[in-house]
Amino acid sequence: MIKKISDRDIKDWENFLSSDETLQDKDRNLKKNFKKTQSFDLHGFSLSDANKKINELIENSYENGISKLIIVTGKGIHSQNEKDPYVSKDLGILKYSVPEYIKNNNYLMSMINEIKDANINDGGSGAFYIFLKKKLKK
Repeated sequence: MIKKISDRDIKDWENFLSSDETLQDKDRNLKKNFKKTQSFDLHGFSLSDANKKINELIENSYENGISKLIIVTGKGIHSQNEKDPYVSKDLGILKYSVPEYIKNNNYLMSMINEIKDANINDGGSGAFYIFLKKKLKK
């Protein structure tokens, strides 16, 4: 399929090539956005204490302009779940419950862009990322 390029597009392209103007480096700005990273390890926390701490951590990070949180929950392999017949022995409590708590909390989700699994160098399946929104200035 051959499309004719309009005279206006040709003129705009020639003007661009002849100007000294540089384009914005979007990759550089993306790296800059995640410079403010904080990590927190929830090992040893009960579910209730972990949820309280996560609440506090997200609120404080949002207020202080932190853009990325690394939350380490562990994989649940050292959990004492086998003592409770109502809890799965195959699933770590914090690994699954903390992200669910966050996703079901509309207040916390109003400050979050995305939650996703961590890369192997940040804890792999025993951690996750929270990407926070930028706080609007009033």
